[in-house]
Amino acid sequence: MFKSGFVTIIGRPNVGKSTLTNLLIGEKLSIVSNKPQTTRNNIQTILTGEDYQMIFVDTPGIHKPKHKLGEYMVDLARDSVKDVDLVLFLTTADVELGRGDMYILEQLKEMGRPVFLVVNKIDESNPKRIAETLKNYSDVYDFKEIIPISAMNGKNVDTLLDLMVKNMPEGPMYYPKEMIADVQERFIVTEIIREKALRFLKEEVPHGIAVEILSMKQNEHGKYKIDANLICEKKSHKGIIIGKDGTMLGKITRYATEDIRKFLNSKADLKIWVKVRKEWRDDNNLLRELGYKK
Repeated sequence: MFKSGFVTIIGRPNVGKSTLTNLLIGEKLSIVSNKPQTTRNNIQTILTGEDYQMIFVDTPGIHKPKHKLGEYMVDLARDSVKDVDLVLFLTTADVELGRGDMYILEQLKEMGRPVFLVVNKIDESNPKRIAETLKNYSDVYDFKEIIPISAMNGKNVDTLLDLMVKNMPEGPMYYPKEMIADVQERFIVTEIIREKALRFLKEEVPHGIAVEILSMKQNEHGKYKIDANLICEKKSHKGIIIGKDGTMLGKITRYATEDIRKFLNSKADLKIWVKVRKEWRDDNNLLRELGYKK
């Protein structure tokens, strides 16, 4: 019997949703950062085993939106719960059960989908705190399964995967078995560049940035030439992004190029320009151009 289905991973920002997805798939397809709200689009990644196929929808974290981009991200997270076969509600032991979590859990109750409570980052907390977290959440919701894990070092992730397969319905293979994502190469290149910017820039800059691929061409020798804009909201941010004598932009470009070459399995040259577009996160037309609105 072949099993297949759709899984959504939902929870507050920065609880490790993208890290868990990447570990399960075995490829770095979702942006990973120590800053919240880094995932802006639902990335469908595919895990195929001998007798199963699971399609993961990696969602933006649910949070109180402060601009139109934030509203879009929250709408994506809510929509991702519809028509899926399994929900992984991800949290960590250092996160208190709050109003936002209760709101999400109430929505899940109405949808009637099986929900796993997955407590991540157990390597960063003590057993007593983990036990308290498990009890606090199980007191307010009837979870199908409760699994403490560490997505960073892989602890208990095999157990989680086995339970997920067990709860998948019988179904077809939706995608070819060698396929691991339904997103275009350009999108993943965009996310790689944005990840490097998030990693190296200061706190006040990252969430005011976006990446726009201007050109991505492959020559007859297989080498890629990629031109991109790194968009920010303030002129002062532009200076920070470029850095003294271009050092920060050079660092972002260098590290992004390394990952892009690994992802494309090819040589690649990357050039990044920094552009200021004030309040772009509230500009519907620009959000649409950047792929954040339909």
